[in-house]
Amino acid sequence: MGFEEFHSGSTPLLRHDNGVCAPFLADPTMKPPTRSRSTPADRASHPAAQTPAVGPAYRVSVEDAQAHRFLVELDLSEPTPTGQEFWLPIWIPGSYLVREFARHVLQLQAWCAGKPVAVDKIAKNHWRVAPCRGPVRLRYTVYAFDLSVRTAYLDDARGFFNPSSLLLAATGQEQRPHTVDIVCPDFAPQWTLATTLPALRCADNGFGTRQAGSYAELIDHPVEMGTLLRLEFSAGGVRHAMVIAHADQLRDAVDTKRLTRDLQRICSAQIALFEPRSKRAPFAQYLFLVAPTADGYGGLEHADSTALMCSRRSLPHPRMTEADSDYRDFLGLCSHEYFHAWNVKRIKPQAFTPYDLERENPTGLLWLFEGFTAYYDDLMVLRAGLMTPQQYLDGLARTIGAVLRTPGRLVQSVAEASFDAWTKFYRPDENTANATVSYYQLGALIALSIDLRLRRESGVTLDDLMRLLWTRYGRIDAPLRLQGVAEDALPALLAELSGLDWRGFFRRHVHGTTLPPLKAQLAQFGVTWTAQDDTALDALGLGVQEQAGGWLSVQRVRSGGWAERAGLAAGDLLVALNGERARKSLIERSHALSRPGDVWRIDSLRQDRLMHAQAPWFALPSSRVQLQVAARPQATQRQRLRAWLGQDG
Repeated sequence: MGFEEFHSGSTPLLRHDNGVCAPFLADPTMKPPTRSRSTPADRASHPAAQTPAVGPAYRVSVEDAQAHRFLVELDLSEPTPTGQEFWLPIWIPGSYLVREFARHVLQLQAWCAGKPVAVDKIAKNHWRVAPCRGPVRLRYTVYAFDLSVRTAYLDDARGFFNPSSLLLAATGQEQRPHTVDIVCPDFAPQWTLATTLPALRCADNGFGTRQAGSYAELIDHPVEMGTLLRLEFSAGGVRHAMVIAHADQLRDAVDTKRLTRDLQRICSAQIALFEPRSKRAPFAQYLFLVAPTADGYGGLEHADSTALMCSRRSLPHPRMTEADSDYRDFLGLCSHEYFHAWNVKRIKPQAFTPYDLERENPTGLLWLFEGFTAYYDDLMVLRAGLMTPQQYLDGLARTIGAVLRTPGRLVQSVAEASFDAWTKFYRPDENTANATVSYYQLGALIALSIDLRLRRESGVTLDDLMRLLWTRYGRIDAPLRLQGVAEDALPALLAELSGLDWRGFFRRHVHGTTLPPLKAQLAQFGVTWTAQDDTALDALGLGVQEQAGGWLSVQRVRSGGWAERAGLAAGDLLVALNGERARKSLIERSHALSRPGDVWRIDSLRQDRLMHAQAPWFALPSSRVQLQVAARPQATQRQRLRAWLGQDG
C-alpha cells in the first residue's frame, strides 16, 4: 500500500482577527459541530444511519487529557461478513524504525448493527471482528504521550497526532474514501486545529469532518490542536502557513514578521530550484506544524506539511537584531523538511513505491534521500540570504569533523549504513559510532563532492541532477514516478547528465569506505582547509558525562583511541588518573602536558569492581576542521565559489 499525492484544489485558508491559527477550511460559514455526550451503546445503535459512509469513517475526541488518552470511534458501513479485520502501521515513513504503534491501543470494543460483538487480537497490530452482518463500529482509546513528531501527544495544553499511530485501517477498504471527524474538547473551546487534511464539513476553528481519498492519503497529514500562533505567506503561487503551539505563552515572544519573511525566502528558493521556469510548487498548500519545547529538535516530512519540534530559544524574538545560531538551526530544520516535499515524498526510492507499513522497507539510498537533503538544507538558507558564506562553511566544517570522529566510517559504507538504518542508526548504543556512520552527514559530504566535481569538470551542477530526478521520478507527469529510483540508478543518471564516468567514485565513496577528496576539491573553489586541535576527550577517544559530585561516567569509547587501549568501557566510573581524582580539568591538563612515551594510570569502577590499568598516552589524529575563503583566491576560484554558494547576485 503506497502513498499517492492528494491535490485538494483551492481550499481557502482563513484568518482569525485575533491572529490565532486557523486551519485550511472548505466552508467558513459552517457552525461548529455540536458536541453531545452519549454512551458507546447509544451511538453504536445507529452508527451509520444518520451519515452513511462509503468507506471508513472515524471520530476522534479527547477521552482524558490528563491521562493522555484519545478516544477513537470507527464506523464501517460495509464490513466483510466473514469477519472484518483491522490493522495499524508499525512504522511511519521518514522515521526508519519499527515503532509498534499498536502497543498504545487500549480497550478496543466492537458493535455490529448496534449489538456488542466479539473482537480478537490476531497479531501484534491486527484485530478481527467476529462474523456478522450489518455496519460495524469499533471504539478504542490510544495513549498519547510521545513528545516527538512521530506519533501522538495529548495534555490539557496541546494535542497532536499522526493518523498512522491513531487510526486503524480496515483490511480490504484501504483504497476507499476515508473521513475523520475531529471533535474540539469541551474543556478547551478556545482551541483551534491545523492540518492539511482536506475539509469536508468544518467549523472556522478547524474542528469538524475531513476527508482523504484512501488510507495512505489519510495518514500523510499530521494534526495539531491547541492555542496556536499562526503566520502565513505565499510562495510558488501557493498558500503556506506555519502554526506554533502554546500561543498563549509565545504570542509576544516571537518575531512573526521576521519568521514569515525568512520562511518565504527559503520556500521560494527551493521551488525555483526544482521548477526554474514555472516557479510553481507541486502541492496546493503547505503547512509547518511547530511544537516548541524546552530543548527539543527534530522534524518529520509529509507531502504537503511537516511536523517540527524545536527549543523555545530557537524562535526569533522581537529584539533580535541578527540571526543567532539557534535561529539559523531552526531555519535549517524548516529548510530540510521542506526539501523533502520533493526529495523522498515525491522522488522516492524503488523500495518505497509503494510503502509497506507492516514491515521494514530497507533501501541503500537513504544517503541520497536524507544525505542530499541535509546538504541542501543550510545551502538553501544561504542562497536565500539568511546566513553568511562563512557561517555556512562553519556548519560544513562541523559536519566534516563529525564524520572524521566516527570510526564506523571505516567499517561501513554509506550505502550499507542506509540499508541498516532500521537496525543500527535508529537503535543507537555506546558502540554506534564505532559500528556505523550517519547517512545524513556522510551523505551530505557525498552530495558536496558530487556537486563540486560537476561544477569543476562539466557544465552542470547537483541542482541539475535534482531537477532530472524531479522530472523523471517525482513530478506528477514523471514517466518513472510509479517505479521509483532504482538502487543503482545514480551513476548512470550522473553520466547521462555530465558525460563523466562515475563508476569509480561510487565504488570508492558510496559502496566503499574511502572519504571523498574534499580538501582538494574545496581548494579548487578557493576554500582553505585547516586542521584544528581536538578537545582532550576527543583526542583520547573518550566520551564522558559528569555525575553528581563531579564524578565522570564513561558514555562511549572510540575505536583505536587511548581509552580503548586502556580497557575502558561504557558505564565505567572514572576514579583516578595518575593518582589524582579524575576530573575533566585534570584530563585536559594532563593531555596538554603529555609527550610520547608517557604512561597514564587509570583507576575505575565497573559494576562496583575496582579496575586498574595503564597505557601509553597518545592522541588520535585531529578531526576538527576550519574552512575559510582564501585571502586571495584566483579569479576562476572566486567565480566557482560564488556560483556554488548562490552569491552571483
